[in-house]
Amino acid sequence: MSAQTDTLPPALPAGPLEDNDADRLRIVPVRRTGQWTAAAAVLVLLALALNSVIRNDAFQWAVVGDYFTTTAVLRGLGLTLWLTALVMALGFALGTLLAVLRLSANRVLQAVGWGYVWLFRSTPILVQLLFWFNIGALYPEILGVRTVNLLGPVTVAVIGLTLHEAAYAAEVVRGGILSVERGQVEAAQSLGLGPWRRLYRIVLPQAMRSIVPPAGNMLIGTLKGTSIVSIIAVQDLLYSVQLVYHRTYQVIPLLLVATLWYVVVTSLLSVGQHYVERYYARGTGGAR
Repeated sequence: MSAQTDTLPPALPAGPLEDNDADRLRIVPVRRTGQWTAAAAVLVLLALALNSVIRNDAFQWAVVGDYFTTTAVLRGLGLTLWLTALVMALGFALGTLLAVLRLSANRVLQAVGWGYVWLFRSTPILVQLLFWFNIGALYPEILGVRTVNLLGPVTVAVIGLTLHEAAYAAEVVRGGILSVERGQVEAAQSLGLGPWRRLYRIVLPQAMRSIVPPAGNMLIGTLKGTSIVSIIAVQDLLYSVQLVYHRTYQVIPLLLVATLWYVVVTSLLSVGQHYVERYYARGTGGAR
């Protein structure tokens, strides 16, 4: 019994630990064997998938490199970027107005704002584009102006996408305005600021913290959503590569060209969104 007792470590004294007692404590880190095993399995699967993509001759990476910076592709990319920027600017301008209508004390204005958002969020964007593209069949003449062939494909794309995005932008802006504390508005009223000055000098700058994240997601979604205008023969990025592979029958590599350009642009937009969010989060503890 005494021999067994001699092999045991000495017991620590009761009460607060002294310096010499703390030296005898051994801290054992928690073992996370399951997490490391899962991480290793995921890395192996990713490596196998990447290897299969790179070494698969069906992707024709040489063809992708040949067409990646051709004039037709870059022209289509330029139209896609221009269309995205214009639609977002017009969509948020109209969306801000709709958000103000929805927050108005006037019941009629509230109903108009709500009805617009309900209508354009309830119908698919493709259906909206096709209606605008065939506006001449619905209304052959408006205010004495013949509408047949009046709107070109690019104009139809701008109108259709703008009206669609405005409905979503209205809800984003409305949510941002509602996130501003009521006391801020009351303080602005006490200073004698009018409704519009309160909106763009007090409310909107503070609301931007809540508006920017969903607006960034909308921007990326709009960039990718512009590919739908290829259905009405707008020569955006997707339509440009379609014209090429209809001639060369190299469908997969040309689709990869469009995919890689979308990945590059959306990645750059994500980086920009991060810095814009950090800018508007200054002083709130949310900047990182």
